[in-house]
Amino acid sequence: MPRRDYPETPDGRYFVARGRLWRRTDPRLDEGERRAAVKALMQARRAVGQAEDPEAEHEARAAVDAAKRRLGERGPVWWDDDAPDETGRAPWTTRYADWWEGLNDEARAAGIGTRKDR
Repeated sequence: MPRRDYPETPDGRYFVARGRLWRRTDPRLDEGERRAAVKALMQARRAVGQAEDPEAEHEARAAVDAAKRRLGERGPVWWDDDAPDETGRAPWTTRYADWWEGLNDEARAAGIGTRKDR
């Protein structure tokens, strides 16, 4: 499972964290492009935390958004079967409800954020 053992949907489009679906990085990105975008994302996130005024924070947040779009985690979906984007929705309220119900308790707890080791 990706990202700290969060459950990943069977089609690989989302992982579940804090009880919500979050879009995964576009798997078609080559490794060099993915690494560059992740580096830009980390730099932008640091800039958000270091911003000393609202304008700097706004610019840093725009850079975060640009990097996430570059990764395919925001903006137009990266799949081509016309399935809707369900980012931010609870998996049990989406077309992934049966998959979610079939997960074991530990996997669901990891996706909701109730694991004892956190």
